[in-house]
Amino acid sequence: MVKRLLWAPLAGLALLGAGIPVLAPLAQAPAQALELNDSTYFRKPPWKVDLISYYTNVWDAHSEYYFTVELNPEAGASLGGLQIQQTRGADWQFPFAVERTHAFLGRPRARGAKVPVTATFDQKIRRFTITFPEPVPPGSTVTVAIKPWYNPSQADTYMFQVTAFPAGPNPSPTPLGFGTLRIYGLNDWW
Repeated sequence: MVKRLLWAPLAGLALLGAGIPVLAPLAQAPAQALELNDSTYFRKPPWKVDLISYYTNVWDAHSEYYFTVELNPEAGASLGGLQIQQTRGADWQFPFAVERTHAFLGRPRARGAKVPVTATFDQKIRRFTITFPEPVPPGSTVTVAIKPWYNPSQADTYMFQVTAFPAGPNPSPTPLGFGTLRIYGLNDWW
């Protein structure tokens, strides 16, 4: 933690006469969520999302899609939820096992504690709504895993737009960009 120092001329009058400055540490208050017009904002929002899948062939039934977000220690608000929406890809019908959505601290191959999560999926607009009943605190790295029943049936580059929401009243969305997932056809490897 960086400590700010304040010139304190009255704290050491005897030393001032000798020409030696006296410095006193200033306590740093924890960042608070920014609330404007009855809405909650991140002070320092997350700015990107990483998408990883270890099974990337068409029709693969073992796949999970891991969306990882790093929260700045000075975010000012905990992470209350995410929206993940498919925006590109040849297959718009492949189904998800929404009840198998889960989250944890850390990254896919460096998992930490489980994080409670609820998820819904709107098939019409291909959007997941992820909510953290116990918001993820600033300074954490969190991964949400969504499970398709099987990978898309067509090889293509699939894109998912991800938006973060701070915990608090009327959360203001923060776009994190796109997670990109390349799905390969069985003949792509030959």
